[in-house]
Amino acid sequence: MSRFMRGGEDKAVNKDGRSKIRALVVDDSMVNRTIHHKLLQNLGIENQVVGNGKEAVDAHSSGNYFDLILMDMDMPVMNGIEATRRLRAMGVRSLIAGVTTRSLEQEKQEFMEAGLDDYQEKPLTAAKLVSIIHKINQSSSTPR
Repeated sequence: MSRFMRGGEDKAVNKDGRSKIRALVVDDSMVNRTIHHKLLQNLGIENQVVGNGKEAVDAHSSGNYFDLILMDMDMPVMNGIEATRRLRAMGVRSLIAGVTTRSLEQEKQEFMEAGLDDYQEKPLTAAKLVSIIHKINQSSSTPR
């Protein structure tokens, strides 16, 4: 089964026959949520935003599926490291990209070990986002 299928259901498809990418933005900063939402929207990517890791876990628990999760590290209620661990433990196979202002190697390593597929320092730019999306497109035919 492709990583972009869930429970036998195919992803939505664009008019040109290509699969639509769905993303989840997880960040406690309204400014960052808005910027990331608009960057994704400008690239034609349907996306939903939540304010902490628990909300991200809850979104998946309620049956939503995302191809890409942009995960902040420092958030109240549940941080990005714990949320990433829980999502992976639930079997979530989405590409999870950590997006944070933290640059200490030890913190980055802990975040990666939680189950990240990619790590980007803020600010997230269109070029960084295209790089992440390219990884989705490269692996869309390869099961994880």
